Amino acid sequence: MADTIELTITGMTCDHCVNAVTGALKQVPGVKEAVVSLAEKSARVTGDNLDPAKLIAAVEEEGYDAAAR
Repeated sequence: MADTIELTITGMTCDHCVNAVTGALKQVPGVKEAVVSLAEKSARVTGDNLDPAKLIAAVEEEGYDAAAR
């Protein structure tokens, strides 16, 4: 069964930001889907054996702040 983790993302201001965060999250091992919302300042990540710390690190590497909800 897949895990789902929700993150709060701050610092996004445009669609480019959304694409950057989405791409970064999809590169994390185990991620099957990442849906990022600019309006809600959030990301919903689905996959197997997800590590919230790795997801947060991937977002922060792109220059945005993230925290598990």
